Amino acid sequence: MDYKQERITTIHDFGCDLSQLEKRAIELTRETPTAVLIPSLYEELERPALGRIREQLKDCAFVNTIVVSLYADTAEQYAKAVEFFAPLPQKTHIIWENGPRVIALLTELQAKGMDLLVHRGKGRAVWLGLGLATLHAGAIALHDADIITYERSYPLKLLFPLLETEFGIAFTKAYYARISSEPRKINGRVTRLFVAPLLHSLMDVWGHRDYISYLSAYRYPLSGEFALTSDLALTTRIPANWGLEVGMLAEVYRNVALKRIAQVDLGTFDHKHQTIGTSPKEGLQKMCRDILQSLLRTLTETEQVVIGPDQLRSLRIKFRREAQNLVRQYSVDAKFNNLNYDRHKEENTLERFEEVIVKAGEQYLEDPTGTEIPDWTRALAVIPNLRQRLGQAVADDMQEVLEQRVTPFVNLGPQTSHGNHSSSEDLVLT
Repeated sequence: MDYKQERITTIHDFGCDLSQLEKRAIELTRETPTAVLIPSLYEELERPALGRIREQLKDCAFVNTIVVSLYADTAEQYAKAVEFFAPLPQKTHIIWENGPRVIALLTELQAKGMDLLVHRGKGRAVWLGLGLATLHAGAIALHDADIITYERSYPLKLLFPLLETEFGIAFTKAYYARISSEPRKINGRVTRLFVAPLLHSLMDVWGHRDYISYLSAYRYPLSGEFALTSDLALTTRIPANWGLEVGMLAEVYRNVALKRIAQVDLGTFDHKHQTIGTSPKEGLQKMCRDILQSLLRTLTETEQVVIGPDQLRSLRIKFRREAQNLVRQYSVDAKFNNLNYDRHKEENTLERFEEVIVKAGEQYLEDPTGTEIPDWTRALAVIPNLRQRLGQAVADDMQEVLEQRVTPFVNLGPQTSHGNHSSSEDLVLT
């Protein structure tokens, strides 16, 4: 346990009273409604993590709205997702990201010069989800659908700093220890063996740069869990590749004062693991490629650095030494804590990551342009009522499912304590 603060506010968990935080958060949602956004592939519904997430969210009285941005191949898969999330007491919107109604909206945008159809992936799912969530909430938490250790304290910790207005926080980012239980070992390979040594190496090659110093302040820059205000959500360009997490931090760096940024301790955390991949076009190697290119692009944009072949060769050499030093340190830490640690395998992994630096750097020099989705303010300049039309498309998609599988009834009682039902007419599954 430590007390260390960074360039951004670090919110530690020194044994905080979660019940008091939750009670206060419920009070604050009367002024600032909240939402949780979950981008997901249909396949996650067939894994245990999302079931755990759903059960934990049932008890999150401080969450008013839940938005699931779902990629499903068939109407049947979408219908199963609607049923899967039906037990949630919150107002829940299941976006069929690649369904006919949503695709029709994206096609209309494409005809007006904004092509989101080419951006299949988490970036587009997040973009759609944020657009819909901003209609219902002033503070939005986002997390992935594969969190094995999920607790309702996760969205609480992310949202609370945004709700307590005296803090002045507009963006929160999670940090945690990636430790699996069976077997007990350290995870988070891309953060430990790529991003951490890469940031040190970038500073060595180009000297002190404010952007690198800012990124280094994040204890887990690749965490997929964050929260932001609706204003920020509407003005943020979402990266369309696997560099989304680092790209988001770049957008926050451009748009938010450091004093309005915080990182929050979620404790011990674990989720589904990716394979390394056999080339820079797949698996963790693809993630590393996109991360490096995002970092180089932002350095060029914000720090006026000159990037050429000589600098990239130096970066590779610096990276190797930094990563090897970290492997030795991780080995000591793991042995002290009786964790499984395969040092040879770690060395092999960092060597694969080192090769990514060469290939990704060459690609960047050939084409330094990125793949970002324009922010929502631009989309609304094209179609002013786009969010409302997206909301109606989602409502129509869900209604089709309910008409086929449910029996309607009229609920004339008061609203739930969550304050989530906007109508006295509801539908229940038979």
